[in-house]
Amino acid sequence: MTLRAVVAMMEHETNTFSPVPTPLSRFGSPEVPVGPEVYRRFKGTGTGIGAFLDIADAEGMEISTPIAGNAAPSTYVEAGAYNTMCDAICEAIAAGCDVCFLDLHGAMVVETTEDGEGTLLKRIREMAPDLPIAISLDLHANITNEIVDNCDVLVGYKTYPHIDMYEAGEHAGRIMVRALKGEVKPVMAWGQRPILAQTLRMGHQDHPMKPMLAMAREAEANGLLAASVFGGFPLADIHNAGLSVVTVSDGNRADAQESAERMLVEAWKERQEWMFHSDPLEETIANAKAMTEGPIVLLDHADNSASGGTQDTTAVLKEVLDQGLEDVAMFGICDPDVVNAMEKAGVGAEITVDLGGKVDMPEIGKTGEPLRVTGKVRSLTDGDFVVTVPMGRGTTMSMGKSGVLEIGNVQVVVISQHTEPYDLGCFRSVGIEPTNKRYLILKSRIHFRAGFQAIATAEIPCNGVGVTSSDNSLFKFSKVRRPVYPLDPDCPERPNYG
Repeated sequence: MTLRAVVAMMEHETNTFSPVPTPLSRFGSPEVPVGPEVYRRFKGTGTGIGAFLDIADAEGMEISTPIAGNAAPSTYVEAGAYNTMCDAICEAIAAGCDVCFLDLHGAMVVETTEDGEGTLLKRIREMAPDLPIAISLDLHANITNEIVDNCDVLVGYKTYPHIDMYEAGEHAGRIMVRALKGEVKPVMAWGQRPILAQTLRMGHQDHPMKPMLAMAREAEANGLLAASVFGGFPLADIHNAGLSVVTVSDGNRADAQESAERMLVEAWKERQEWMFHSDPLEETIANAKAMTEGPIVLLDHADNSASGGTQDTTAVLKEVLDQGLEDVAMFGICDPDVVNAMEKAGVGAEITVDLGGKVDMPEIGKTGEPLRVTGKVRSLTDGDFVVTVPMGRGTTMSMGKSGVLEIGNVQVVVISQHTEPYDLGCFRSVGIEPTNKRYLILKSRIHFRAGFQAIATAEIPCNGVGVTSSDNSLFKFSKVRRPVYPLDPDCPERPNYG
């Protein structure tokens, strides 16, 4: 008998402090792919849904692909957008299926629910109580009971930057196929510790995440079907935000629980190491100026679009200009108005514009501060290029209409759609060769390593301005469970939340 599989994607990392809206249009460019277009766009790509499609094909399944929505991080997902995606998935399941594979994020917050993934999974479970469900999740997922209780197999990424999206989907999918064949009986356990770990401390090559992931791999080598460490997404002000571990065993829940608990104990011991501390921006840029061998990556991490930043603050750029750093390229400022002005002026023209600073950030008490600059238009493009790094390999990066504005010794890539710079194509597609630059200013946190680590001589975090700052004092947390570390420094390991 041919099995029918529903394969879909619904991904969004919600920064509840971000001013950037999240309508349905943000989940696809030029539109959210549905039906056969999902298969065409994602088959053969380095994504979780790409892996699920490969597995379903290899097993000879009949495949239904209702929708594949993937939005850059921003504020609460609009209720209409969420309902459209969930309805499409549930209608495909209601039409009849034998297994469901979902490529989700794990940190989606909607206008109507704190737990976008858990709410969807619960809805599916209620309409199809016996349906086998496998999901892949981002390393920054905020895990909830509703997520774990309403699926059968759950596997998270083990890398940041997320260069194993395909592998996580393949891992979850293979466990599910074995379960369908009666070879294994997956059971899951999970737990949390009250830690709002900061994103800049979650790189898989860095302490303390590196040893945690090593523990997870060791647990898998010793018999667990899967073990996933989730650093969580700390800028989602929801009850369950924070660090979690999920384990999957073959029929033995006690084994799964014991392994999860062992990893969580270690995470708590290192709680101070999950915090990031910034140096003053002026001092950081002055130190960078003394360095000679490039490319030196300057990370404007407080305004990272892949964590919900506006991608238009200019504090780091202004400091670089003021201190006179030479041979600099920056990616990127999201400012459609300036791109339009560049188009109108044409390549080679000199223009004076108010760059960036168009978006206010009321949740952190900041108003936009445009930077008046005069520069030369060096190039103009449609902003599309194909990703070549493992993270999303084969997908199309859509920056919107884009161009290069040369301001003295700094070439700034100006874009129309929020885009995380993790592939060298961000520069090369607009005519800049990044390996020839002394400095690269990147509005990124860790993802840049997917493409730039191989060419960078140094990476220097710069304490700029934005809603992805690592300064917790900027944010008014009102919904996260309390006590929680570090908001409550004396927080016990096992608080009683009632």
